[in-house]
Amino acid sequence: MSKRVVITGIGIYSCLGTNLDEVAKALYAGKSGIVFDQQRKDFGYRSALTGMVPKPDLKPYLSRRQRMGMHEPAEYAYMATKEALEQAQLDVDFLEQTETGIIFGNDSTAASVVEANDKVREKGDTTLIGSGAIFQNMNSTVNMNLSTILKLKGINFSLSAACASGSHSIGMGYLMISQGLQDRVICGGAQEINKEAMSSFDGLGTFSVRESEPTRASRPFDRDRDGLIPSGGAATVILESYEEAKRRGAPILGELIGYGFSSNGEHISNPNIDGQVRALRMAMKQAGVTAQQIDYINAHATSTAVGDSSEAQAIFEVYGDQVPVSSTKSMTGHECWMAGASEIVYTLLMMQNDFVAPNINFENPDEDSAKINIISRTQEQKIDCFLSNSFGFGGTNSTLIVKKA
Repeated sequence: MSKRVVITGIGIYSCLGTNLDEVAKALYAGKSGIVFDQQRKDFGYRSALTGMVPKPDLKPYLSRRQRMGMHEPAEYAYMATKEALEQAQLDVDFLEQTETGIIFGNDSTAASVVEANDKVREKGDTTLIGSGAIFQNMNSTVNMNLSTILKLKGINFSLSAACASGSHSIGMGYLMISQGLQDRVICGGAQEINKEAMSSFDGLGTFSVRESEPTRASRPFDRDRDGLIPSGGAATVILESYEEAKRRGAPILGELIGYGFSSNGEHISNPNIDGQVRALRMAMKQAGVTAQQIDYINAHATSTAVGDSSEAQAIFEVYGDQVPVSSTKSMTGHECWMAGASEIVYTLLMMQNDFVAPNINFENPDEDSAKINIISRTQEQKIDCFLSNSFGFGGTNSTLIVKKA
């Protein structure tokens, strides 16, 4: 018999705020975290728009040796995980004595790789790179650093699945616990924010060029959208078996009841409706819920024409025109590898505070978005059960369903 899986802690480090309280207020206010980054423009970017987070100061928490193998993804992930562990009432002494796993979504470490190679070009000597660079450069940088710092003894790997990485990491943690292989898994997603990580995306013409109006540029589902906006940070979700959470007396924020996944098996970058529908239906079947029991959908919608339209069609096919839908990417931009995890955090904050965050900048629907119930202004509403979509390059799809504890 599968075990129940609950959420006992969440943490966030995003362009909406660097802690849960700041982010909850920003979500309710419909506040955008998008800015114009002159450094990108000077570098040669077509679009200088981005979400932005401050560089965290880790000196109060970590030794120099602990910090030397960390670059942006690991730094952000540490801050989010620190907050999540505090909420879950977990400390390093407890983690060292128990079997706790970590599965984190991350799909790039571009800036650290570029910096290491620039140093070699400048000095002509690889021995001058520094011993910490190898741990910064690997895609598993978050897991390597956090598992060591937190003295974790359970499952330990990174999950790379493009913009569904954070969501799949939570899904895999869910499967590990439900099958009795782990009692507790630290899950999440991290995304670096720097010009090195996103130049190839910009070169494809993927990003919005509404540079004169940064906060109005991310427009999921809106007819006049002209591209997505990159963003980043980190989000952490602590998953535990229901029995273990009750034994510890831990807070239970919600129960993860469904994980649906699929692959489109077609174009490497263009989505398709069939793959999304299959992930949606798998998650609902596993959760044992009907379309009518879903109170809110946090859409993947990134503010691209083909992506938003295909998701609107998939949502309409499965849920019709009644369930409230919004994309928090209208405020955050596309947080890429962390998005699937951060959007679980964002929606849990909505659940806790009885509101639906708005899909800001939604002014004119297109043919497909007009068919679904997009919430363009903050809506007071009780949420007992929500669904979150994440889709990525390569045709990977992930859907998670969470119900109130």
